[in-house]
Amino acid sequence: MSPRMDILRFATAGSVDDGKSTLIGRLLYDSKSIFEDQLEAVERTSADRGEEYTNLALLTDGLRAEREQGITIDVAYRYFATPRRKFIIADTPGHIQYTRNMVTGASTADLAIILVDARKGIQEQSRRHAFLTTLLQVPHLVVAVNKMDLVDYSSEVFERIKDEFTSFASKLAINDLTFIPVAALHGDNVVERSVNMPWYEGSSLLHHLEHVHIASDRNLIDVRFPVQYVIRPYKSTDAALHDYRGYAGQVAGGILKPGDEVMHLPSGLTTTITHIDGPNGPVEEAYPPMSVTLRFADEIDISRGDMICRPANQPQATQDLDAMICWMDETRSLSPRAKLTLKHTTRTVRAMVKDVQYRLDINTLHRDEAASGLSLNEIGRVTLRVTQPLFVDDYGRNRLTGGFILIDEASNATVAAGMISNPLR
Repeated sequence: MSPRMDILRFATAGSVDDGKSTLIGRLLYDSKSIFEDQLEAVERTSADRGEEYTNLALLTDGLRAEREQGITIDVAYRYFATPRRKFIIADTPGHIQYTRNMVTGASTADLAIILVDARKGIQEQSRRHAFLTTLLQVPHLVVAVNKMDLVDYSSEVFERIKDEFTSFASKLAINDLTFIPVAALHGDNVVERSVNMPWYEGSSLLHHLEHVHIASDRNLIDVRFPVQYVIRPYKSTDAALHDYRGYAGQVAGGILKPGDEVMHLPSGLTTTITHIDGPNGPVEEAYPPMSVTLRFADEIDISRGDMICRPANQPQATQDLDAMICWMDETRSLSPRAKLTLKHTTRTVRAMVKDVQYRLDINTLHRDEAASGLSLNEIGRVTLRVTQPLFVDDYGRNRLTGGFILIDEASNATVAAGMISNPLR
């Protein structure tokens, strides 16, 4: 397995009981990515519950309440790999009251799998999650029509759901949309092609996940390097490390190489990269989403929250933000004049809500411009004013420098996720 193998992050979403956890369990089981003791524990729990089959959904539903109710509440992350690619899975809940958890899981995903129960067809939550994945700019979307075994593997049912979803998706900005009929309980079209659906000519789900092209989804044009930490080994007895000063962080955009001229913000001073250090030593280039340490030719006062970019390609420096907000707090609503803490990349500032422009009805995509605030799981467009300039891009151009979270100053709880659109000067 190559250490430079790329990583695909994907999230599952959809309505309640559409089989998200079962699909992931089947994916892990059939790809031989679970340990024997894990499988034994699931088999034992399934037997204790009186189930006549091994309930693979228990592989991801780790909370006691989840297992008792047979639902997903928290976002469960699982990791596995095949000879072609590494994967990080986010199993997100289907209940409407846990929409905020779905947003959390999909916010960093390269691909989203929307599950649809073949018996029920497209549900309200299916549309909600499809819209949220497009709002979060998830580049690839797979609609897995599950439980095909319960409709006798009917091609007519699959085509009807495909047509209905395609009609709804025409209102959204979806770049890559794929439909796959599956029966997660039995493994049809999950890892291997199903003999029960000879009419389906596409690939299995795992084959699609292994081959979907994600390299072009990264922004390799706009160099963005938010500084996270200054590395200075003061107590080192090594003479070579005595004068070491590096600036660590994750590459948010572009390609960086030794010898490149870069600019530091907010000072506007320029310098040259002399070395790029990775976890295992020097590297010749750095690109998203690598975590590296940069060393520069000149001594510049650089600290956490600062930004490294190209002199001729800078992010927008602004204190006014126009953004779409998904409100996640169940104890209070978002209203104008509210004061919150805003975290953008590695910079944390205080913010005030200037105005709530409208609230969005996810089902009809209608804008309610009479709305005065946002409640739990509601999405709307707001304007914010922050105390210090932020270095931002449009969310559609760069998800890292275009996204932020809002934090309650009293409880320190994350209360909202935001996506910047058309940065204001």
